[in-house]
Amino acid sequence: MSFNTFGKLFRFTTWGESHGPAIGCIVDGCPPNIPVSEKNIQNDMNRRRPGKSKYTSQRKEADKVEILSGIFEGKTTGTPISIIIYNKDARSRDYETIKNKFRPGHADFSYLIKYGIRDYRGGGRQSARETASRVAAGAIARIVLSKLLGKKYKVIGAVVQLGILGCDKKKWDEKNIRKNPFFCPDKKSIKLWEKYLLSIRKSGSSCGAIIELRARGIPAGLGAPIYSKLDSDLASALMSINAVKAVNIGVGMNSAFLSGEENSDEMMSVKGITKFKSNNAGGILGGISSGQEIIASFAVKPTSSILNSRKTIDKKGNNTKISVKGRHDPCVGIRAVPIGEAMMNCVLLDHYLLNRAQCD
Repeated sequence: MSFNTFGKLFRFTTWGESHGPAIGCIVDGCPPNIPVSEKNIQNDMNRRRPGKSKYTSQRKEADKVEILSGIFEGKTTGTPISIIIYNKDARSRDYETIKNKFRPGHADFSYLIKYGIRDYRGGGRQSARETASRVAAGAIARIVLSKLLGKKYKVIGAVVQLGILGCDKKKWDEKNIRKNPFFCPDKKSIKLWEKYLLSIRKSGSSCGAIIELRARGIPAGLGAPIYSKLDSDLASALMSINAVKAVNIGVGMNSAFLSGEENSDEMMSVKGITKFKSNNAGGILGGISSGQEIIASFAVKPTSSILNSRKTIDKKGNNTKISVKGRHDPCVGIRAVPIGEAMMNCVLLDHYLLNRAQCD
C-alpha cells in the first residue's frame, strides 16, 4: 500500500492498523529548536480518543503518545520525529461473525477488490483508528505555528450539524466548544442534540455531521496558484479523513445560489489597513490566503457499522444480511473535530514553510 505520506515540506507518514499492537507516525520537515513535549501533544490526543462519553465508541484507549526520536533537551532537532501509540483495548472477536461479509457503505469491499486481502479486525488500515496518528502530527504543526506566528494564531473546529439538527452559528462560543461532548458552538442546542443522538444509538442506527473549521492569525500570501492552491491542499487534507464525503471552503457549494454582488467580498482601506466587508471566500482568493480568517467545513457520513440488519454479499458473492455488533460511534463526526483541526494545522504549516522558502 503506497501513499501513506501527506505534505510537501512539512510531511508526516502514518502506519499501523486498528487492532495491531500499535499505530504511529513519522513527522519530517519540522523546523529545529521548537519546544515540543509529549504533554503538549497529549492534550490534542485526549480530545479525539474514544470512550470519553456515552455519545462515542466505548473502546477504552488512553492514546498515550511516546516520542522515540527527533526531540533533544525538550526541543525539535530538525530530524524525523517518530511517535508511537500502543493499542490497549482492541477486541478482535467482535468481528469474527462478519469477517467474510461486506459492510454496506464501508471500504471492506473496495479494499478486498484492490489488494486481494483485508484486515477485517476493526477495518485494519481503513479504520478511523489511523486518525490518532494524524492528530499527533497536527499537534506538532500547531505547536510550531504558535511559535512562529504567536498567540494570534489559532485553529478551532466545531460540529455545526448533527444529523438533521443544526445550530445557530451566530452564537459561536469557543469556550463552550471545549466544554461539551459534541464540540457544539451553540450552548442552547446541546440538550436537543443529546436526546437526538441517544435515540439514534438506541435504534441501532447512526447519523452524519458537518464540522466547521476556523483558522485565524494566518498571514496573507500562503498558497501557490494552479497546482498547489491553499484551498485545494486543504480540501485534499480534509477529504482524506475517514468517512468525509464533501468539503466547502467559505460558503462553498452555496456560492452557486448567490449573485455576483452577494458573493463578492467588498474591500476597503481603513487607516491604511485592508478590510473586507464579508468572507464568502473563506479567507482564500485564487488559492492564496487573503489574511482573513480561513473557514472550511466538511461533511462526515453516518457510521457504516450499525446494529440494524442490512442486505449485503459475502466473499463468495452470495446474498446475505449483516448486523454489526461491537463498540462503534453513533456519529463518527463528533470525534472528527480534532482530526480536522490537525489536518488544517498541517496544511497551514506546510504552506507557511513553502512561502518562506520562496518569498521570505
